[in-house]
Amino acid sequence: MKQPAKGFIPVGGVVKPHGIRGEFCIKSYADSPSIFGTIPAVYLQDGKKPPQPVTIASWREHKGLVLLTAKGVTDRDQAEALRGRTVLVREVDLPELGDDEQYLYQMIGCRVVVTDGTDVGELTGYYETAEQDIWVIVNEAGTEILLPAVPEFVLDIDLDEECITIDPPEGLLDLYLNPDPPKKKRKRRPPRTKKSKQS
Repeated sequence: MKQPAKGFIPVGGVVKPHGIRGEFCIKSYADSPSIFGTIPAVYLQDGKKPPQPVTIASWREHKGLVLLTAKGVTDRDQAEALRGRTVLVREVDLPELGDDEQYLYQMIGCRVVVTDGTDVGELTGYYETAEQDIWVIVNEAGTEILLPAVPEFVLDIDLDEECITIDPPEGLLDLYLNPDPPKKKRKRRPPRTKKSKQS
């Protein structure tokens, strides 16, 4: 699970290089990718190493991804070396969002409920995949529930009440909360040994 450096907010992840001139693809999980046009630099973090600043030269949207060019990254090999890094911005550099927008870091710690108000757990983090983000919800018993963070499953986010309403796919919660008991293994009988004929 991704853990941002102190004072930094994750806004995406480097997916892959694009073309041969150093451009690279970012999967943005900010509600609006226009954030990349409002800040002078992003910070790339490789694992637990300190974030390294890169100056944004240009950015554009392409097939649901953000294509970014950065000063000092001029060819495909340099862009390939950035694959898998977390894209961070300084919290103080974040622009204010509209009423219906939010950053993922603001949702961490929110209570998660289903449509009838039943408590599911607390949003504690997320996993990043190429297709979508996966939210990690932990209930009172400490069980982790993984929810694809797509609009059809996430119905409402109320930061004032610190509450997120979800409508998970049928059977998802049961999969984590009521797993099938392990099947008993049959005991294998020892192989029979043939009796040797005595002459």
